[in-house]
Amino acid sequence: MNVSRKGTVLALFAAAALAAPALAAPSVGASAPEFALPAASGATGTLALKDLAAKGKGVVVIFVSTRCPFSNAYNTRMAALAKQYAGKGVAVVGINSNKNEPASEVAEHAKKHDLAFPILKDGENKVADAYGANHTPEAYLIDAKGALVYHGRIDESEDEKGAHSHDLANAIDALVAGKPVPVAETKAFGCSIKRV
Repeated sequence: MNVSRKGTVLALFAAAALAAPALAAPSVGASAPEFALPAASGATGTLALKDLAAKGKGVVVIFVSTRCPFSNAYNTRMAALAKQYAGKGVAVVGINSNKNEPASEVAEHAKKHDLAFPILKDGENKVADAYGANHTPEAYLIDAKGALVYHGRIDESEDEKGAHSHDLANAIDALVAGKPVPVAETKAFGCSIKRV
């Protein structure tokens, strides 16, 4: 294959990849898809959404990555959210759905970055598909009845100092206070999930 033809084939492949439609997330107000996944740490058993939701006021599900610079820029903020809201009845759980990030790498990454909340491994990205998750990080807030009440970004800036719209925290605060979530959907951004 000559160079110009090879370049054309690569350009067509890239255009097709960019044109691939993003998966649709469940609508706000709909039941969040159930899941039961193993912990990346290798702990025995699985952690299920229904078990997490039954223990408090809600669950935050964040799709995360070990290698994505956007996801890594949020490590400190995700850890702080988990710590801040644990005492208010809201659990935070991370899900890694990237095919190129093995569970051992995910566990080591969590330890290195003090991510004390559970991080689960979605080895075949079935949970990411069910949630319509396309980016890392991408957040979902689910109430105690299992309904999706927020979907989108954690905040608007990869740079923590530039973040002024704390969308996920605002949604959690409203849920804890028993009020409607003020902004239920925002546009998530970050790296694409590397699906099987």
